Amino acid sequence: MRKPLLVIVTLAMAMLFVTAASGLHAQTPGVALSGTVRSAEEGAMEGVLVSAKLSGSNITTTVASDAQGHYSFPAAKLGPGAYALSIRAAGYDLDGSNAVSLGTGTTTADLHLKKTSDLAAQLSNADWLNSIPGTPDEKRRLIDCTGCHTIYRIVTTHYTANQLLQIIPLMSGFAPGAQPLTPDRRLSPQRPQNLAQLRSFAEYIASINLSTGSWKYPLKTHPRPTGRATHAIITEYDLPRALTEPHDVILDGQGMAWYSDFGAEVLGELDPRTGAITEYPLPQLKPHFPAGSLDLELDKTGNIWMGMMLQGGVAEFDPKTKTFKTYSLPPELNDNAAQIAMVDPLPNGLVITNDVDKNTVHLLNPATNQWQTFGPFTITDDTGPHSETLYGVLTDSHNNAYALDFTQTDGNYLGKFDYQTHQLSMIPTPTKNVRLRRGHFNAKNQLTFAEFAGNQIGMLDADTGKVTEFKLPTAWSNPYDAIQDKHGELWTGNMSTDLITRLDPKTGNAVEYLLPRETNVRRVFVDNSTNPVTFWTGSNHGASIIRLEPGD
Repeated sequence: MRKPLLVIVTLAMAMLFVTAASGLHAQTPGVALSGTVRSAEEGAMEGVLVSAKLSGSNITTTVASDAQGHYSFPAAKLGPGAYALSIRAAGYDLDGSNAVSLGTGTTTADLHLKKTSDLAAQLSNADWLNSIPGTPDEKRRLIDCTGCHTIYRIVTTHYTANQLLQIIPLMSGFAPGAQPLTPDRRLSPQRPQNLAQLRSFAEYIASINLSTGSWKYPLKTHPRPTGRATHAIITEYDLPRALTEPHDVILDGQGMAWYSDFGAEVLGELDPRTGAITEYPLPQLKPHFPAGSLDLELDKTGNIWMGMMLQGGVAEFDPKTKTFKTYSLPPELNDNAAQIAMVDPLPNGLVITNDVDKNTVHLLNPATNQWQTFGPFTITDDTGPHSETLYGVLTDSHNNAYALDFTQTDGNYLGKFDYQTHQLSMIPTPTKNVRLRRGHFNAKNQLTFAEFAGNQIGMLDADTGKVTEFKLPTAWSNPYDAIQDKHGELWTGNMSTDLITRLDPKTGNAVEYLLPRETNVRRVFVDNSTNPVTFWTGSNHGASIIRLEPGD
């Protein structure tokens, strides 16, 4: 067996007392670094993200400036040493040196920002969707492209509609975990394209890219955070491989963070106290197929279960022995298109999973490696009979299985599979065409889930069957996952905005925390052992693990 790759981050303990050239040294108890952010255009600036990274470290810490433009880093977050500073404020760049050295006291570094010369490079996917012309349906088609790359890559191309007629089908044949630098292709045949829809999409992209020489629309950015949204500390842990895609991140009972890699056969472990990373290579079930895993779940013994996607099986990892067991689909089900995404280990030792390609749910008995299959599932409504695309799969406290409907044509059902009767019932959401993605049950048998295309969070009371929906405040958020914390607040990460949303279901009020860089949030996790709770996710496009600590 290959030895784990161990990356240990050590902090340099240089005792330097050098202030930033733009600031004065002052003593503020409990504060390592502080200052004011200003620009000639705005004066003191609120909601600017200021990030500090120690030289040689894989840990970056970020805070936001308040209404007076003031920012500060607690001494508990930054030790002595040489740091590089960076900022995120749409429309601005840092003006001057980004280097600062910290000693044992408080260092002051006032930051001056200048207007950026490349605003387009700073826009989030949601900014682009707000900027470009087009109908909601035309813009919605671009969302499926952002799993692999940003909209910026699309609008900065010069391809004509005729050229795009060849490129778009090529793009749709890539594996789910593909990136521009790892263009792994599916081995299953592509589904036939609707030529009229393909032509329409190609012409639309050509109308918003640079094929005619320049953009014919103004670039728009979302406003910076204000008020409570600036009260947070964000910590990023860079992963050792630049192409890592940490799709799912969870914490175990000892506070260790574990992540799945959407583009490689790797299970990763992060020690948040030191930044140390250990990676464990997964056995390959289909060596010539695209690599990558998706869902990550703990069973009652503390073992970790993973959905191995196009490898056609699931994996079980024992953290004590550092060993894997794998379970492949039966040969008659394990064709080139088999795609095992989700896993849910039950208290009785069985495991529920699903095949996204065939819209089926499987019940695995790990003791015998026997698989029981249910589906594919179809539904008949006012559009006629059609197959449902099952995405998130999970169980309630009575072992009833639920599948979230991600179908393009409707995507507004929760499928409930009764554990006792094996009967399927479909629970509609109040809003249609919302495309449900993933979610989590709480101890009260309530399921919180993301309505990806509806820009909403949904809540199902599994005992009554009632569904309640909560609109997110920012358009084109595209939430992937949602979870409820111990206080009853709802959390979601947004694939298009780089925002983490915290919503109070009693009032509908929401706080949106901006992340330091383009992230493409997928799975979300809340650590309820802290006060306030701590939010965790993976930067699927940034090869890092993110911890967000709200200030209240």
